[in-house]
Amino acid sequence: MVELRIFKQERERVLEGYKKRNLSDDSLALVDKIIALDDERKSNQAKLDANLARVNILSKEIGDLFKSGNQSQANSLKDEVAQLKEANKDLESSKDQISKDLESNLLQLPNVPYHMVPHGKTAEDNFVYKNWDSPFPKLADDALPHWELAKKYNLFDMELGVKISGSGFILYRGQGAKLQRALINFFLDHATAEGYEEIQAPLLVNEDSARGTGQLPDKEGQMYYAEKDDLYLIPTAEVPVTNIYRDVILRDENFSIKMCGYTPCFRREAGSYGAHVKGLNRVHQFDKVEIVRIEHPDKSYYALNEMIKHVEILLEKLELPYRILRLCGGDMGFASAMTYDFEVYSAAQQRWLEVSSVSNFETFQANRLKLRFKNEKGDSVLAHTLNGSALALARIVAALLENHQTSEGIRIPKALVPYTGFEFIR
Repeated sequence: MVELRIFKQERERVLEGYKKRNLSDDSLALVDKIIALDDERKSNQAKLDANLARVNILSKEIGDLFKSGNQSQANSLKDEVAQLKEANKDLESSKDQISKDLESNLLQLPNVPYHMVPHGKTAEDNFVYKNWDSPFPKLADDALPHWELAKKYNLFDMELGVKISGSGFILYRGQGAKLQRALINFFLDHATAEGYEEIQAPLLVNEDSARGTGQLPDKEGQMYYAEKDDLYLIPTAEVPVTNIYRDVILRDENFSIKMCGYTPCFRREAGSYGAHVKGLNRVHQFDKVEIVRIEHPDKSYYALNEMIKHVEILLEKLELPYRILRLCGGDMGFASAMTYDFEVYSAAQQRWLEVSSVSNFETFQANRLKLRFKNEKGDSVLAHTLNGSALALARIVAALLENHQTSEGIRIPKALVPYTGFEFIR
């Protein structure tokens, strides 16, 4: 949730940022509505404070008047106190309603894009921050897409996934299952070597946790919901890991906080039909290692660059062609201030596959989480939160299988061999 002060102090920047997101006129109008509600809240509070102060003064005077025997004047002041207390009930009720309206409107608006976020409406408008400038893998004429390779080498079974669970669920087996486990350990080891604390987090979260990181109220339709228990299956480890610091006050010296976690991820996102969503291209359950950082506001964009480099190194070690996109306002997530997407090239499909998003949320999540720190002056200030996929496995596996297929089998990248225990899938 955007800080209220930003709407008031940086109104023009907010409106310009929201235009990058292509918000409707009705949504843009919420900015001024929020400012007006806050002014009304402050005016209401000022009246309430003045009345309370007057009640305190009158109460003392009434006591003095009774002591001096001036009962008639004391009773007159008591009537005034009664009127003020009745007025305060109305003011308190009004204040509560204004606060509810204010929060409701604040929750509807996404984060304000960082100034480097480009204008644009769709993925076609994203800025290519780093392009692949080397040759793509050259495959044989009989090269297969990953779903055919899976059948050939018995790596995963989509039909059994449908039988057991439904469409969009995959059953891995044999070397395919071992490849999954190897990649998870490979990603975790690299993260912990970079100072990230490994977290094993719950896979179901409560409403407060989902709201804290911005999944609610924006993404209800994408999450699996256990109605009886009022719990949500996580769409990413970002949710439980970031919520470790919900309602926490840190100190300046606590930064940087770096965490990583492996979890299965569950997403109900409906996909269209066709090759672009076939096989592992879009699934409802997939494995992912997430990196999460909590940073001082002055250091968060430096941290973002560190996270980008971390993902780059992983992809280089997996010997996968990749590019980095800076997302435009229209393609950026609800909670993000700036996002970089990583895509790997699928040589058999001849298309780019998104495998990671690395985002800086600035204070958006921290405001919802009430995640603050005490600065050098002793003031309570909102921290910045960041997260990134490092990496999401399904499409990584798809690209690995396709790009490294040879006449001898599927070659395992050198850096991954110590984790798989084999050099080829045959």
